[in-house]
Amino acid sequence: MKAQVFRGVNQLSYEEVPLPEVASDEVLVQVKVVGLCQSDIKKILYPLYEPPRIFGHETAGVIAATGNAVQGWSVGQRVIVLHHIPCMHCDYCLNENFSMCEVYKNITTTAGFAPSGGGFAEYVKVPGHIVRNGGLMEIPDEITFEQASFVEPTNCCMKAVKKAQIQPGQTVLVTGAGPIGLMFIMLVNYLGARAIATDLLPNRIEKALSVGAAAAFDARDPDLAQKVQAETRGLGVDVSLLAVPSAKAFFQAIDCTRKGGKILFFAEFPDEVEIPLNPNLIYRREIDLLGSYSSSYRLQRLCADIVFNKRIDVDALISDRYALQDLDAAIAQAVNPGSDTYKILIYP
Repeated sequence: MKAQVFRGVNQLSYEEVPLPEVASDEVLVQVKVVGLCQSDIKKILYPLYEPPRIFGHETAGVIAATGNAVQGWSVGQRVIVLHHIPCMHCDYCLNENFSMCEVYKNITTTAGFAPSGGGFAEYVKVPGHIVRNGGLMEIPDEITFEQASFVEPTNCCMKAVKKAQIQPGQTVLVTGAGPIGLMFIMLVNYLGARAIATDLLPNRIEKALSVGAAAAFDARDPDLAQKVQAETRGLGVDVSLLAVPSAKAFFQAIDCTRKGGKILFFAEFPDEVEIPLNPNLIYRREIDLLGSYSSSYRLQRLCADIVFNKRIDVDALISDRYALQDLDAAIAQAVNPGSDTYKILIYP
């Protein structure tokens, strides 16, 4: 089968690799579409992992083979593959910190080499513990593979929204109107709250409004805080979601968030970034600082319901489609996005 093999920093090789062999409790999925995630891009462009590996994890496809001990799944079923499943019995899992669980973090879906997701290949093997514990979900007939591939990123965003305890009637600042920021806007609206978005690109500001933002502003506007306060009766937003790794965006969030509000870090910052902060800004205004990484096992069914029942419009997030052999071009576009670049999907 064909796959995009990570051979070193910013080195992808489109090559023939062996078809994975399934054990008795495993399932082989033919990949129909896989979303390009910022975490995939980071792993390819920076020296974080030893090659060779096959990345890709926002995967939707068709079951091509099952081990003889697999129950409840059969060849031909349309499925999404969820590459993170926690152990459910460690201290982290018992406190519902599923993304801190070592079993969760240890990716085992694979298309060959060190297991690393495997979606950037024609076929991916799903190990037994993921098959048995909810890591495969059937796609309804009326849902496309493209739409289904959004269940995993929807989970990541919904986890952040839930962690910030966003309530109906609240106002939320979303910094950055890329694919993640746009999904945040949709989910904020789904929960009955209002979203205010910021971005640097005029097209993305317009896009934020088109998917439901109550207001959207240029992030460079010197009067941004005053405009946000004007949208919130002079109080500021209840929650700020940082969907871009920008220290400036964080300080804007400080200025735009009301007393007693919350600021949540969603985008991953470069490790060398340090943000100087006067702790009295947090203490005197009682602002909660939160972080949200990856997805939540508890939200899998909810997020599948949101996508499969079209409670948000994931089709509006798709901007580009690339063949698997052109993955390097897709990454180049994602790193240097045009004004109309949002979610990029890859097709083996």
